[in-house]
Amino acid sequence: MSGPLYLAWRYLARHPIKTAILVASIALIAFLPAGLDSLVDQSAARLTARADSTPLLVGAKGSALDLVLSGLYFESDPPTPVSWSALERVAESGLAEPIPLHLGFRARGHPIVGTSLEYFDFRGLSVAAGRLMAMLGECVVGAGVARELGVSTGDSLLSSPESVFDLAGVYPLRMRVAGILAPSYGPDDRAVFVDVKTAWVIAGLGHGHQDLRSPEAEAAVLSREGERVVANAAVVEYNEITEQNAASFHFHGDRSGHPLSAVIAVPRDEKARVLLMGRFEGGDETVQVVRPAGVMDELLDTVLTVRSYVVAAMRSVAVATLATAALVFMLSLRLRQREVETLVKIGAARGSIAVLLASEVVFVLAAAALVASVLTLAVRHFGDAAIRALLLT
Repeated sequence: MSGPLYLAWRYLARHPIKTAILVASIALIAFLPAGLDSLVDQSAARLTARADSTPLLVGAKGSALDLVLSGLYFESDPPTPVSWSALERVAESGLAEPIPLHLGFRARGHPIVGTSLEYFDFRGLSVAAGRLMAMLGECVVGAGVARELGVSTGDSLLSSPESVFDLAGVYPLRMRVAGILAPSYGPDDRAVFVDVKTAWVIAGLGHGHQDLRSPEAEAAVLSREGERVVANAAVVEYNEITEQNAASFHFHGDRSGHPLSAVIAVPRDEKARVLLMGRFEGGDETVQVVRPAGVMDELLDTVLTVRSYVVAAMRSVAVATLATAALVFMLSLRLRQREVETLVKIGAARGSIAVLLASEVVFVLAAAALVASVLTLAVRHFGDAAIRALLLT
């Protein structure tokens, strides 16, 4: 290393705090736009992957965004319900396989998703411990739920209504944990899955009670007319489904009128997808079919527009930071005026002095560029892993 370069290096090493502040400030302002772009791109890819893998979503007419956010990510309030007959229409068309979704209840803060076993195959979910639900009243919890609540197979979870002001008289149901899902690093990790019939029991559409034909239930009987038995309020209703009382649980009314929050429709091919969407078109139609990928693309267009404003603001801050750095260098030069005069008196060429001062700036900028590059590469390589860890927690 030549004399001016060595002196520049030694000066920066002699003032580590000032050098570190300059390097960190310039590095961060160079890293933030690139790092933000990388994180947003990775987050968008992970967010749209779930929508891209869901061909169609059937639900009540209204906000398509609310339907997608609730049906795919379990984040929004449950949309206006549709009846089971909407699922039957999809199945009877022969164009797609329907998967029911019932939302609206929670278990210790986590959404309860009423669905069928086909959902787990569709999402590629596997069981890490235990098994999938096999009987009424059983549930399967996501990896994040199991870790946060500390539950394991054989434990119980208590359901609760979506709103504390629920006036429908819905009683909590104690659900047995049959299995724990392997991490999927998505919304499924934070959900509690039950059979759709169990969700209807939670909603009060089905119930089980003591056998009114037994002598123990005589006090709860108002009248008997052949096979018809009228009970009073003293009848004991079960809030837990076990092997002993499972046979007593039953549903009232026609199943075709029971509610669903949404239906995932998996068409055979692209032609079947278009035909199925056409089946639900019409002015008097109360059901809509949306393509989640298109809905999320519109949402991300808005997010990316906001990102452009954020990046523009960062560029303004970058200009201010660079101007501040330039001011620091100029003030440093003024403070070192006697040092420069001493160098001239001992015979240093003015060109060498200029190289010395310019080298200090170059060293700082090079170090800042190196730090910014390392941070950017780290985000690109480990950003997705960080997002996955954040989603799991």
